[in-house]
Amino acid sequence: MSQITSIEQQKKDKTRCSVYVDGVFYCGLKVEVAIKYRLKAGMAIEKSELDEIQLASEKLQATERAMNRLSATLKTKKQMSDFLAGKGYTQAVIEYVIGKLEGYGYIDDYAYCRAYVNSVNGKGKNAIRAALIKRGADRGAIDSALEEMETDEGEVFAVLEKYMRGKENTRQNLAKATRHLIARGYDYDEAKAAISKYGEADED
Repeated sequence: MSQITSIEQQKKDKTRCSVYVDGVFYCGLKVEVAIKYRLKAGMAIEKSELDEIQLASEKLQATERAMNRLSATLKTKKQMSDFLAGKGYTQAVIEYVIGKLEGYGYIDDYAYCRAYVNSVNGKGKNAIRAALIKRGADRGAIDSALEEMETDEGEVFAVLEKYMRGKENTRQNLAKATRHLIARGYDYDEAKAAISKYGEADED
């Protein structure tokens, strides 16, 4: 059995309070809900009971918040989970909301990955993969989206030309250009193909 150590009114939203269990923030609740269930500091309670209270009273509000968040931009499942956790919702509520949003098709990591791939220019698959992993996208969804992505040789060459602008066509500069392309997420073969198309280094 755990213990509610304090209940504090939230500064940014006076209609909500933060519930601390065993000295650690556990969840946020509407003040009226805390009053309804007679929650108070020093009260012994199971964390699962708080989960049930929040799920019963705030699942609709949590879903609405998530929908408002999605209205701005697409989000991965993890991004939305982190957003809701940051708002003080318990795992039970988060799982409920995520399940609803997935059921409606509003959260789809594969669709997110495809949209991201189509929106990025001047970066190779390796860089895009790293960016999607950072955003918490499902690894399988990332792999599927990248499998459909065809590397545009013209795009790789354009990145190379931009890098070489104003530079002498020396072996040293071409070696640096190769590293630059790899740093942009293109693999070694793609970088070498662009370098080969650019031309051999001038004689020293």
